[in-house]
Amino acid sequence: MKALSIALDWTPNTNHSGFFVAQQQGFYAEVGVQVAIVSPQTDNYSTTPAKKLELGQVDFALCPFESVLSYRVKETPFDAVAIATLFQEDLSAIVTLSESGLERPKDLDGRSYASYKARYEDAIVAAMVKNDGGKGELKLEYPDKLGIWETLLTKKADATWVFMNWEGIQAQNRGIALNAFLLSNFGIPYGYSPIIMAGKSAAAASTKEYRLFLEATRRGYLYAAEHPKETAALLASLCSEQDGDIDLIQSQRYTAPFYGTSETWGLMEKERVLLFLNWLAENGLEKHRFSFEEIVWDLLRDPTK
Repeated sequence: MKALSIALDWTPNTNHSGFFVAQQQGFYAEVGVQVAIVSPQTDNYSTTPAKKLELGQVDFALCPFESVLSYRVKETPFDAVAIATLFQEDLSAIVTLSESGLERPKDLDGRSYASYKARYEDAIVAAMVKNDGGKGELKLEYPDKLGIWETLLTKKADATWVFMNWEGIQAQNRGIALNAFLLSNFGIPYGYSPIIMAGKSAAAASTKEYRLFLEATRRGYLYAAEHPKETAALLASLCSEQDGDIDLIQSQRYTAPFYGTSETWGLMEKERVLLFLNWLAENGLEKHRFSFEEIVWDLLRDPTK
């Protein structure tokens, strides 16, 4: 049995449902792969998922699409490729507390933003503010990654980037009202996130096993969509203590429509990816013009590879 591993982008949550379901239901075992799921809790996020992949500590990394670009343009490039996306739509948003009075992106001028320090993140948020008529002048802060959500709740930061199907649901469950700014509503074609990233040379050497991993993972996500209560019960045993008050069934039901279908789960459309790449280039955030084929290896779509 082939042993594989994936580094998660966050502590176990609804976004990761398919991996845990595939593991519990034996979908991975059925196709002859054994999968270790690595949480950032193991090292308190001292090493990002993408870095763990580059270092050869894992076979896959769950990360923003931008990480593929970031590792491609390093002084010593890593042959990163996106091999699947978890969602067919962007479920993230920049949020503020409703009580703050910061009701639009332009209101964030001169305000603090808690950043994950991702490659293009700060510039993307600044662009959103500008597109809404502001100057894009943020007070950037870089707190401990796993504590960023709490900085907003405790008013140590005015805004941050969250997943509406997780922190958004959590806020509802706590009776906390949020203002949510979707990137697509302010001229930013963000694309896909999170994606499953792999090393191209490693994928070429183990194409069959990597495809089997993706096919079993797809089964896991589709099963999660059809069985929200069962999946929520599974996640309840995996979530961190600080997430104990979230309604996991509500989160599952919110998320399920965005997984796609048995035909579309994991697939990334060329036009959408290029739209985001062109936006990065036109806004001076990335000099290198990547082709779709350079950075996306769609193993699920093309069984001939």
